[in-house]
Amino acid sequence: MKAVTYQGIFNVKVKEVPEPIIKNAEDIIVKVTHASICGSDLHSYHGMVPSLEENYVLGHEAIGIVEETGREVSRLKKGDKVVLPFNIACGKCIYCQNQLESQCANVNNEGEIGACYGCSRLFGDYFGSQAEYVRVPFANFSPYKIPENNEIPDEQLVLLTDAIPSAFWGVQNGGVKKGDTVIVLGCGPIGLIAQKLAWINGAKRVIAVDRLDYRLEHSKIWNKTECFNFEKNEELPSLLLELTEGGADVVIDCVGMSGKMKPVEIVETALRLQGGALGAITFASQVIRKGGTVMLVGMYGSRYNTFPLGDFFTRNITLKMGIAPAIHSVPTLYRLLQTKQLDVSDIISHRLPLEEAEHAYSIFHKREENCLKIILQP
Repeated sequence: MKAVTYQGIFNVKVKEVPEPIIKNAEDIIVKVTHASICGSDLHSYHGMVPSLEENYVLGHEAIGIVEETGREVSRLKKGDKVVLPFNIACGKCIYCQNQLESQCANVNNEGEIGACYGCSRLFGDYFGSQAEYVRVPFANFSPYKIPENNEIPDEQLVLLTDAIPSAFWGVQNGGVKKGDTVIVLGCGPIGLIAQKLAWINGAKRVIAVDRLDYRLEHSKIWNKTECFNFEKNEELPSLLLELTEGGADVVIDCVGMSGKMKPVEIVETALRLQGGALGAITFASQVIRKGGTVMLVGMYGSRYNTFPLGDFFTRNITLKMGIAPAIHSVPTLYRLLQTKQLDVSDIISHRLPLEEAEHAYSIFHKREENCLKIILQP
């Protein structure tokens, strides 16, 4: 089968690889119909994921048709159409039973963190879904069966795998409530959706911060946000404190370690002494009000130098973070799309065949062609 494979820093190739097979009784094989590229995939593309080996199949956002089932699969059958949330989880451990399936105890032999597709041995060693077929473990828990009367376009259903649940996690776990002022850092797909969900949760004011004008313009037009480019105003934290009369109630960081790195961060990241940029956290510490909440949704690496711990501690800031537990939220989010309370049609900027994945990764990395979300079709 054809699949998108990692070949080194800034190098992916669509290659022929062996088709996946059933390994365990609760496995299914899914024929992928639509996949997409996540900002986290760029961490692999940038060489920032430890233990990622050559020819590893990438990707963790896909929908498709069940092709084959293991003997103990009871929830699905051949021909069912499914959403594949990026978390891989058993559904039985204490974490899965408490809606924290991103930390499942039974899916990763490499450490104590959970697992997802296409992210190397570090995240459980499961080949990714930017491919013609993918093996899906624990099929009695993880996949979401798309209702037969579904009217939501397939390309929007793909966003239920990660982008929408991660944005939802940011807004819900960040505690956004009626009357709040919310600052969202980053206007990529997750940031844009977080802005939409902040309004749905009752925010009275949503402010977007990014460094790319086309993304800010998109946010302003589609999400009715107040937009600011941090590269064009060195005094932006002070300005936002003034405009919000003391800071935001909630700051949602949708940037993570892929933010703009300082020269020293580039060197330290290359030496594995730091896990990418820290700028978004520093910015968040400067624009949150006393007693507010900073929610980190963007992916971060290991240790970080000059972490602004004192700024959070002395001002009674609540700092929340983590990998979104997507699986349990998909039914709720499906209904938001179905009832049109949430519209994500504007997020999808490119539709390309799987064979053009190399070009897709390049324009996503370079932020060319006003790229937001790329859908790949095998």
